[in-house]
Amino acid sequence: MITHPAFLVEPWCLRETELNLSVLSQSESVFALSNGHIGWRGNLDEGEPHGLPGSYLNGVFEFRPLPYAEAGYGYPESGQTVINVTNGKVIRLLVDDEPFDLRYGRLHRHERVLDFRTGLLHRTAEWTSPSGRSVRVRSTRLVSFTQRAVAAVAFEVEPLDGDVRIVVQSELVANEEMPDLGGDPRTASHLKDPLVPEQSAAHGPRLRLLHRTARSDLKVAVSADHVVDGPEKTEMSSESSENLSRLTVAARLGSGQRLRVEKFVAHGWSAVRSVSAVHDQVDAALAGATSTGWRGLLQEQRAYLDHFWARADVEVDGDAEIQQAVRFALFHVLQAGARGEARALPAKGLTGPGYDGHCFWDTETFVLPALTYTAPQAVEQALRWRHSTLPAAQERARQLGLRGAAFPWRTINGDECSAYWPAGTAAFHVNADIADAVVRYVAATDDEDFEREIGLPLLVETARLWRSLGHHDHHGDFHIDGVTGPDEYSAICDDNLYTNLMAQHNLRAAACAAERHPDTAGTLGVDDEETAAWRDAAHRMTLPYNEELGVHEQSAGFTGHQQWDFARTGEDQYPLMLHFPYFDLYRKQVVKQADLVLAMCLRGDAFTPEQKARNFAYYDALTVRDSSLSACGQAVMAAEVGHMRLAYDYLGEAAMMDLSDLEGNTRDGIHIASLAGTWFALVMGFGGMRDHGDVLAFAPRLPEQLGRLAFTMQVRGRRLRVEITGTTATYTLLEGEALDIRHCDEPLTITPASSESREVPELPTRPAPDQPAGRSPARRRAVAHAESEAAPGHR
Repeated sequence: MITHPAFLVEPWCLRETELNLSVLSQSESVFALSNGHIGWRGNLDEGEPHGLPGSYLNGVFEFRPLPYAEAGYGYPESGQTVINVTNGKVIRLLVDDEPFDLRYGRLHRHERVLDFRTGLLHRTAEWTSPSGRSVRVRSTRLVSFTQRAVAAVAFEVEPLDGDVRIVVQSELVANEEMPDLGGDPRTASHLKDPLVPEQSAAHGPRLRLLHRTARSDLKVAVSADHVVDGPEKTEMSSESSENLSRLTVAARLGSGQRLRVEKFVAHGWSAVRSVSAVHDQVDAALAGATSTGWRGLLQEQRAYLDHFWARADVEVDGDAEIQQAVRFALFHVLQAGARGEARALPAKGLTGPGYDGHCFWDTETFVLPALTYTAPQAVEQALRWRHSTLPAAQERARQLGLRGAAFPWRTINGDECSAYWPAGTAAFHVNADIADAVVRYVAATDDEDFEREIGLPLLVETARLWRSLGHHDHHGDFHIDGVTGPDEYSAICDDNLYTNLMAQHNLRAAACAAERHPDTAGTLGVDDEETAAWRDAAHRMTLPYNEELGVHEQSAGFTGHQQWDFARTGEDQYPLMLHFPYFDLYRKQVVKQADLVLAMCLRGDAFTPEQKARNFAYYDALTVRDSSLSACGQAVMAAEVGHMRLAYDYLGEAAMMDLSDLEGNTRDGIHIASLAGTWFALVMGFGGMRDHGDVLAFAPRLPEQLGRLAFTMQVRGRRLRVEITGTTATYTLLEGEALDIRHCDEPLTITPASSESREVPELPTRPAPDQPAGRSPARRRAVAHAESEAAPGHR
């Protein structure tokens, strides 16, 4: 999309300069606003035309059946699907009785701007109706970071050619008709009319709809209030029915006059509270919003984002598209988790219904690392959600005949809901991914209370799973057999290296945390014998290695499989999962997404530099990147082993996943993990940041296409800035007490009084690795100059 001429490259916003219906669905995703609790897709104010209507509340879903051709023990009984809740965005306009519909009449100007600094979506349209009446329409939309239940719109219309009769209809709409998105398994399973009416009301400028879901029995309420500013004799009326509550405003506007409607929308839901309690909840939230007022909401939003950017910004010199993309990414990652507050962080955030709104392991592995160092409060809440689902995970483990907890492959409410059993039953690595996120968060924040209350139970129950799932052989070596690792083209394998290394980390972390908090560990039934068993399993963990090839094996026996015939695979046959049977993929050397390579990113302490270089070259030649989760990890390791040109190309793929719609499914929502992967690739790849031990380490290096990289991060109550050029790295402590770090294995202490600069060492020269035929990343060509921030219409 960003390559479409309607989209400009600017450092602090995403601007669309004309309306193009061919990318309408994609634009609705990239222009979506969210705070982690509420999600509003970037639909046009008037509701139509649309690609995919979307208003979401985090945690609101409906059950759906999971049909199986053959039943199997342990298969989930039902699935979960995010639903489109009551839409409070709609503001329809009639100009002399003709609907403002951009498919008719003449559209002279249309611009939308998503401003990353203010968190606002602006829109300007100039339109002439079929009967020849011209108007200018302006709107500004926000989903509040500070008032969790609140979203708002300011809508303004003015005539451009004399007197005109204007009617504005501000609506709450439930059970909107949803389009058919085809058979792509990455899309959602839409349910018809998922909301059952309970209440509707319209009293003057105040509107309300309250529904419940039929099977999940969730109560959902949305209410709205309005401030109307128009000429004398402006008239208002309101009405409501089961699925529609509407305020109608009518006025005659003369030259120079405007009609302005400020709409405040409050959202709430509950699985346990009564109808009247949910009703009162949204009314209270609405009262808070109207008391703050439109201008007050704008000021709160800007202050919140000023604080965030001061601690999270990434500056890139030499590629304006990457500069825009990383801020776009950070803004959307923040939106996905900022106010989730003990709710899941879905793979698409709240920008669309892709993957049925499910949360996967990529939250902990890709999204939470970025948030740990930029918005750690969001990480705490995401892990508190995992902790709240611990009883369901323990029950799932018991169902599978195991101890501890088996967290779900995909879920909304904590129950496994994947009908793809090699993942839903065997992708146990999600346990270790959660444990890794716990360890990282505690190390980055020194939050001992969290570790004791939330982290320790998660570490203990996940460690118990590994000790129960794995076994010692007659040599004493510890094996974990019959699992599915991150690479979904290699299911049900023995000793998956990623799984074993992450489980090893999990077992050690659990033992250490139990030692730090013996009283709490005792209440969880942990004793010295159990922690000794964890440590022993970790020490004797099997790490498959092919001595003849000099590379680690992705799983036991993997390098002995027949290699996939890439030369005879056409470009139109990717992704492979949609064109070949899984059994054929499982028995060949072909990798969907970085698996062993990702293990080297997260557990680099387990490999020598030479092993990393050989492993990367071997597996890069097998990885087809049929997953948006792959490129960022490959970028990190390409940079570490010295393939800077390749790392830069992989960075481009991760960064442009949605802005260029590389996988053709941005229409269903943006890829939050790939967006976080942009930060991953820049900070961990080119910044060389690693958090394997107690001290943050940096080994920076830049591709020649970039002149400078600078990023700010939060570490243990400090604010650290790292600035890298082709020859020098400078570390500055912007806030907090002295901080110990490492630069290329050299210990450094950074104090508030000064900066520390060190040389960036030269990288080793190695032959460039191969990629599968036709699957090399696109050669990235840097965009040298951004459009001016003072471009017309910039706000």
